[in-house]
Amino acid sequence: MADGLLLLVAGIWGFTFVTVQHAISFLEPHAFNAIRFSIASLFLIIWLLLFDRSQLKKWNKHSIKAGFTLGFFLFIGYSFQTIGLIYTTSSKAGFITGLSVILVPLFLFVFYQVKLTATNIIGVLSAAAGLYLLTLADAVSVNIGDVYVFVCAIGFALQIIFTGKYASAYPTLLLTIIQLATVSILSFAASFLFENTANNFQLPVLYKKEVWSALLITSVFATALAFIIQTGVQKYTTSIRVALIFAMEPVFAAITAYFYNQERLSNSSWVGCALILAGMIFVELPFKKGIKLTKQKINRLNE
Repeated sequence: MADGLLLLVAGIWGFTFVTVQHAISFLEPHAFNAIRFSIASLFLIIWLLLFDRSQLKKWNKHSIKAGFTLGFFLFIGYSFQTIGLIYTTSSKAGFITGLSVILVPLFLFVFYQVKLTATNIIGVLSAAAGLYLLTLADAVSVNIGDVYVFVCAIGFALQIIFTGKYASAYPTLLLTIIQLATVSILSFAASFLFENTANNFQLPVLYKKEVWSALLITSVFATALAFIIQTGVQKYTTSIRVALIFAMEPVFAAITAYFYNQERLSNSSWVGCALILAGMIFVELPFKKGIKLTKQKINRLNE
């Protein structure tokens, strides 16, 4: 049941690449994210007040700082992903975003001297080769949208690392609310600073089916509900299985893009997608000499 629900979450996330791409042709990226995360935050605040007010006892400057840190990296991830979807395809964006799974062990190695295992190294090399085939093999130069989405993958990878640092120290729902609210605030600020606010937040734009349907799907289902499902059922399975299940997200993105956008990838791009997916799986496979965090390194990670 847990694995099935997590696979459903991966499917929802994969499906949203297409819906977001349609919506941002009418509503600019930062404005879209501002509204999306505001709705999601409100949804979870209501959930907290109705079902678990006890978590409010942990509302303090430390939990706010932790939630803001997670929200900042999540903002980097979603803002660059949404902007990137203007210039690249949903299927390519899905697979490049998935590189965050590979970047996590790389960042742990660089910043915390956590040794890479043989499977980590194979996964990174496979993903690097796949990224080349997906983005460069059929192009003279790098697509700017691919670059934006790669920055998004970096943001998501750092968010995963810092989630591991803070998740056990603070109530999950409270931390999630602060995190999502931070993304909303930063997205509103970015929208007013960098976008044409005269066209944003206008009712005729928000009433368009492509916009309101995408906001509903992404805010309620792909953000608020997805976080609740993940938090509620992950304790019934292993982190390795969760990572492998979430590696299916770009596959769902490619399938959805194929049917709804009629996106067609070249043969080399499909090989690249396969190598990236293989890299995601390899980097999370257990190894008898797997990553071992010594007590000293765990303390450094939590500093």
